[in-house]
Amino acid sequence: MDTRLHTGRTRRTTAALAAGMLATLLAVGGCGAGSGDNGADKGIAQSDSKEGGAGSAADRSGGKYADGSKSAAEADKPKSAVTHVIRTATLFVEVKNVPKAVAGARATAEGAGGLVSNETTERIDDEHESSHLVLRVPEDRYGDVLRSLAGSGKLLSRTSNAKDVTDEVVDVDSRIATQKASVARVRKLMDQAEKLSDVVTLEGELSSRQASLESLLAQQAGLKDRTSMATITLDLVEPDSPAAKQGDDEPGFLDALGGGWDAFVTMLRWVAMAIGASAPFLAVAAIALLVWRRLRRTRKSPAAGPQSSPSVATSSDPSEATHSSPSGD
Repeated sequence: MDTRLHTGRTRRTTAALAAGMLATLLAVGGCGAGSGDNGADKGIAQSDSKEGGAGSAADRSGGKYADGSKSAAEADKPKSAVTHVIRTATLFVEVKNVPKAVAGARATAEGAGGLVSNETTERIDDEHESSHLVLRVPEDRYGDVLRSLAGSGKLLSRTSNAKDVTDEVVDVDSRIATQKASVARVRKLMDQAEKLSDVVTLEGELSSRQASLESLLAQQAGLKDRTSMATITLDLVEPDSPAAKQGDDEPGFLDALGGGWDAFVTMLRWVAMAIGASAPFLAVAAIALLVWRRLRRTRKSPAAGPQSSPSVATSSDPSEATHSSPSGD
């Protein structure tokens, strides 16, 4: 009896093991058949998940998820110990001689390790010149150069601006590191690809990621240039020139009086011009008016003769007839 029970249990265990092995083989065969068509896509997805899981997709979109929240890599990004600032300034200076001042400004910028990136000099009239300079100087020499340029003549106006872009610099650096790793993963998958369809898919993915990386590198280079080199815009004018008067303070009473007189003279000039332009038309109109009045008088003169002798009508007045009757008698 015990032998029969033992034999039955052994058979059931063996059948269960066989069924489990068969199910495993079927599952492995189905996975192998399904992986043949999308091997490249699955390889990319698995590679991305190994490097950062869901966070890698967020890194490729700028360190943020679709809902705007930051990824784990973005949240854990270390803060930079160095402050990155973009500095700009504008100076309007009155100098005795513009060419000499331009030469001095160029020497100051080059002496500080900078350069003149743009220069425009023009003659305002026969006696005065003006110049517009754009100087690029190292950020650590920005203050010294600014003071030297402001003291080269009479300072008419000055504006300066400082913009902190430290977070932007750190963000771009982090995205570049992530994108470089992404490009390296795709290149590794290309080396392992055996099918032509996988190679084509990986080449398209590599081109897209490489373009994103180049864009980030260009953005990084622009930030580095603007934070390492400050920009100073310098306008130089000579005394008593129209450009120098624009940089003076607000006009006073004499300036207002002079402006009012200029406006009055301008108005008289325009009135005189209007009268001169309309004089021929006024002369023709006056002549026409005289001719019309002359013709009107000529038409009235023949009819005035019979009406000018009212003696008969006067003698026929009833009152005079009444007074004359007694004398007749």
